[in-house]
Amino acid sequence: MIVCHKVSKFFAKHATSELTVVLDRVDVTVPAGTLVTLLGPSGCGKTTLLRITAGLITPDEGHVTISGARVEKPRKDVCMVFQNFGLLPWRTALGNVEFPLEVDGMPGAERKDVARHFLSMVGLSEHAGHYPHELSGGMQQRVGIARALVRKPVIILMDEPFGALDAQTRESLQQDFLRIWANTGATVLFVTHSLHEALLLSDQIVVMAAAPGRIAKVIESPVAKSRLEGNVLSHPDYAACRAELARCLQGGSA
Repeated sequence: MIVCHKVSKFFAKHATSELTVVLDRVDVTVPAGTLVTLLGPSGCGKTTLLRITAGLITPDEGHVTISGARVEKPRKDVCMVFQNFGLLPWRTALGNVEFPLEVDGMPGAERKDVARHFLSMVGLSEHAGHYPHELSGGMQQRVGIARALVRKPVIILMDEPFGALDAQTRESLQQDFLRIWANTGATVLFVTHSLHEALLLSDQIVVMAAAPGRIAKVIESPVAKSRLEGNVLSHPDYAACRAELARCLQGGSA
C-alpha cells in the first residue's frame, strides 16, 4: 500500500548554507490493511517521513508511492491525526468532524448524519454539541480520530496521537483505536517513542536511528495476533521483543 523508496530529506541549518541530513535513503514498505509503527528517538525523522507520505512536504531524493501512484500532493483518501488534536476551537465536536465533508461539498443534512455516525463510533454521541475547550484531552483526540475516519480513508497517518495524554487515558484510547481500526480495513502508519505502544498496536515495527535518520531494523511483532484479545503484557514473547527493541534504539545488536 505504502512504499518509501530511498527517501532522503535535507534541511538547511539556521543562518548557514550547510545542510542537515534528516532522512538518509529510507526504505519502508507498509502492506495494505496493516498497522506499522515508526519507532525511534527524537530527531530521527519519523514525523518528516510521515509528512512526506501525506504529501505535505516533498523528499529531496527518492519517492513515496501509494498503491503504485507517486505521492506529489495531499490525497483525500489519506488522513492524518496529530498529537496536538488540531481541532477548530470555534466549531463543536460535530462541526469539527463535519469539516472535511464540508470542504468536499457534501450537503449539510447528509454530512451531519455521517459525522454523527463517526462520533458514535468513537463514543462521543452525547458530546456532539460541545466545543473543544469543553472536552478532555482524550475526548478531543477522539474527535480528531473521528474527523480522520469520516472520509473513509484507505490510509491513516498518526503522529504520536496519544503522546500528550495521561497514562490511563492513553491506554484506553489505544485499545479503542485498535477496535475501531479493526473494523475499517485502513492501512495505518503510526509514529511513537513508546516501546510498549509499538508492541501493543503493531503488526510490524520499523526502528529508526538518528543522525541521520535511517532504518535500523524492521521487526514483526510477535504479539500482534493477541492484541485484540487481551493484555499483551502477559504474552510469552512480549518481554524478549521489548528488550530487542530497546537494544536497537540504543544502537546495539539485537
